[in-house]
This record gives sequence, structure tokens and C-alpha cells, in this order.
Amino acid sequence: MKKVFFLAFSAILFIAVSCKKEQPQTVVEKPEVKVWKPEDTRALAGVTENRGLISKTDMATPGYVLFSPSFGTDTYLMDLNGKIVHKWAGEVSTMLSSYLFENGHLFRLERDENFPVFAFGGQAGIIREYDWDGNLIWDYKLANGKELLHHDIEIMPNGNVLAICYEARTPEESIAAGRDPERVLKAGLWIDKILEIKPIRPSGGEIVWEWDMWDHLVQEFDSTKVNYGVVKDHPRKININTHSMEAESGPLMDEVQIEQMKAMGVMTSNANVDNQRSDITHVNAVSYNAELDQVAFSCPGFSEIYIIDHSISTEEAKGNAGDLLYRWGNPQNYGGGTKEDQKLFGQHDVKWIREDYPGEGHLLVFNNDIHNPDNKLPSLGAALAKAQSPDPHVAVGDFGNYSSVIEWVLPEIVDGTYKISEEDAFGPTEPSWEYIAPDKYSFYSPFVSGAQRLKNGNTLITSGVRGRLLEVTPDKRIVWEYWNPYNNGYTLPDGSLPQPVGPFIYAQYRSTHFDPDFPAFKGKDLKPIEPQPEPFVFKMPPPPPSKESDSIQ
Repeated sequence: MKKVFFLAFSAILFIAVSCKKEQPQTVVEKPEVKVWKPEDTRALAGVTENRGLISKTDMATPGYVLFSPSFGTDTYLMDLNGKIVHKWAGEVSTMLSSYLFENGHLFRLERDENFPVFAFGGQAGIIREYDWDGNLIWDYKLANGKELLHHDIEIMPNGNVLAICYEARTPEESIAAGRDPERVLKAGLWIDKILEIKPIRPSGGEIVWEWDMWDHLVQEFDSTKVNYGVVKDHPRKININTHSMEAESGPLMDEVQIEQMKAMGVMTSNANVDNQRSDITHVNAVSYNAELDQVAFSCPGFSEIYIIDHSISTEEAKGNAGDLLYRWGNPQNYGGGTKEDQKLFGQHDVKWIREDYPGEGHLLVFNNDIHNPDNKLPSLGAALAKAQSPDPHVAVGDFGNYSSVIEWVLPEIVDGTYKISEEDAFGPTEPSWEYIAPDKYSFYSPFVSGAQRLKNGNTLITSGVRGRLLEVTPDKRIVWEYWNPYNNGYTLPDGSLPQPVGPFIYAQYRSTHFDPDFPAFKGKDLKPIEPQPEPFVFKMPPPPPSKESDSIQ
């Protein structure tokens, strides 16, 4: 039976209908590069674009792609022809991270349906492990009024799991840590920490290691607080008064405005006037380097990537030994540069490039929201509000932000930490490789998204908000492209969306490529399943009647 998914966005309903697809290409064609005029509009959500396999060339890397469709409970393994060859079913939303291992087991984050406090995108609370046949092997939950797992996990070589976790701090705690009281609301702050969890199967786990950002703060706002210091003199600590791209990107909203945002699907059902400034760091990705015994993680709230030492104990991690080994992306946060030196903008999915892959040991990240200085509108929210459509089209002259994928080389390690330059900034000053669309504006995903380096040097990119997957060569040619056609209509018990994506109804958190000889596939019959999952297809609703016609009636 065809699934129908209803999404409130400016009081408009979305309805499912039939689908159109283009035939795959077999050779790489050099596309004509569009020259954008300020009045030219682009589709921010792409809900009416052709979906499914768009192109497959001879240069596409053989293998399979793992992803979890929007608003569903399933994870799919897909061949390069866009056919689903295996799936893992679940009970609750699993739009976030999924990891497939050599033994055929799948680890994934799932969205707990009932937690009262944490009210931004990326909420999870549950880690589950399934075998190849979908049997539940392990279940772990951390979702309460004080703590919440969110966004991403990383499975370590010893079988333990690194996880990102919020911890709620009261207004009193926040002010005692030197936060400007004018920037603290009644819900306080949600500050991130990294946990290492040892699974206890079939249910439960033991936290065997922890690093808490709260232990590594500095501020020069209040000299009476214990963590007072000149920020520039402490580049390995985090300024608690750094402006947050996540929580402070616009003016404070009143209750009516927040309810409007909920109706549009861009805020969670538990958002309120008191917690709209709480999620200042919003860490969204974690990656482990076993050779270095270091952890990298992405902090889009401050537009930075951080690296910390995992070789020390939890107790040692509370002190100076747990300070940042490295940071990159926004040196103005620690007095190492200016706004012009900023490289990252609300980034997602940091990864160390694997050993024996081109770029091994470098870091790779999806750089989401690069600001266009000529914008007439201040933010994505303002652009969506102006469009007032379930398929928002906005002129690039009004809002011309864009995205990129960045690879960069880490500086030399000296005495256990990464070397800082004489200019008091962590290098490098420029990336070693960067993908930007030739026309710049056609490649834009303001949130979610990811990138994965493949063994032949190509890069699989997830341009998340439009559900667009593309494989590009080192010289930036697209050799495979697929647009997610699935939206399985899952909602929370209160009827709200499991993640606040608004009009981006095909949003895709990330995807992962696997080679044909991946050990999990040995002896498996990876033919397209029958029946194939049914695509969700959007049809523009008719415009609402004009006020004039209403008065006539």
C-alpha cells in the first residue's frame, strides 16, 4: 500500500504520487557550468527533483551503499543501480548514524520517543546492534532529564562504543562557569561530553572512559570565577562565551513564534522559550584514530574540529592533560585569527582518512553553511520564511550560502600535542583538497551531510538536506549520483517529526560505501529484494485560495 506522509509546513499538506527517473549514464559527461544571476532561484529542498539513480558511469567505484532513509525505521544496503539488496528493520526512527561491520552486524543510533529536556535536532538516546538477519543483539539506552546520546557513535577496535552525550547544566552552574548571564535562559546549557561504553549484552553497558568539555573551559568575562583567563593565552581550552552558530544564529523567539516553528516542522515538539539558547556546542560527529589513540569530533556550534587524547584515564582527562590537542576551523574563537580566517561553517561528519587510502591520516569533513557576504537575508530560516512554500525556491542574490567538502593535513605532533604556529593558530592555513560545485550554488546542504574517502581516491558525498548522494573523483568530476526517494512517514507518538527538518522531507544524515569483497557480504546473495521499498513522491499542492475569492464565497 502506498505510504502517505503528511508534513505541516505553512499549513500545507504533502501527498504521495507516482515517480519519474532518468536513465543512468554510462560515461562521464562534462556538464555545462551554470552562471548564476542574482535573481536566479534555486530549490533549497529539492522535493520535486527526479529521485533514485540519476547517473552511473564506468568510473563509479564498485560496491554497495548503506543508508537510513528519512523518517523511517529501516536501514538499507543498496547496489550502485539504486536497488535495495538488503534491509534491517527497526521499531523507532533511525535517520542518524549506522555502521556495518565485517561480521555482518549493524550498529545504529535510534531515536528514543520519550525524553523531556533536549530539544534540538540529532536526538537519539538508544544504541542498538543487529545481526545480518535483523535480530537484536544489544540494546543500550541513555536518555533522561540530565543526559542524552545524540548524533553519532564510533565502534572501537576493542568493541567498545564512543558516543556523544549532552549533559544539562543549570543556569546557576552555567553562570558559575563564567557564562555571560545575559546569554543564559531558564533551561541553562547543554554541554557535550564523549563517552566510551563497554557493551553488556544483551542489554546495558558500562561507561569505562569519559571526556567532558565542561572540564576544559576558559573565559575572560568574569574574573571572580575559577576558570578566568585570557582566552588567547589558553588556545587548548574552549571559551564558554564563544558565539554559537547553532543556538544564537538569530534573535530570541517568543512562544507564538516557537509554536509556528513547530508547526513548520523546524523545531522539536519539546522546544520552548526557555531552552532555545541551550544547545550551544551541538557536537555532531566523532571519529577514532587507533594508531594515535586520539578522538576527533565536530563542534558545529563553534565551527571547529577538536582532537583529544584517549590514552589518558578519565581522571586525567579532567585536568590539563585532557585539554585540546588540536583545533581547527575558526581561530577567532581562541584569538588566533579573525573572521576572515574562518574555514568551517556548521560542519558535519569529521573522519580520519583510512590507512592505505589516498590522503591517509588527513581529516575530511562536510563544510555545510559557507556564508555569502552579499546575502540580503540573514539566515536559512529567513529564506524559508520568505519562500512560504513546501518546495522553497530562493534567489541566490537574496540567500547564496553554499557548501564544500574539505580535506586537510594535520600539523606536526610535538611533545604529544599538535604544533601551533608562531601566529598562535593551529594549521594549516588552507585545505589540501576541497570540493565545491563548479557553479557553487547548486551544492548546498545547511545541515546533516557527510563525506567518505574511497580506496581509489574518489569521495562519496552525502549532500544531506536534499538526500543527494554523489561520488566525485579527485579532479571533482561526478561519476555516480543518486537521490534518496524514500520517506517512510514515521512520526513520534505526539504526531511530530522525529527530527526537525521542516521542508527537507528527503533529508539524509549520511551514507557509507562498501567494496564488493567486504567480509560481511561473503556467502550473501546480494540481489535486489522483492518487492523493492516503495518510494515516497512529492506533489506540489494547489495554491491556497486568495483572500478575494474567499470573500466572494
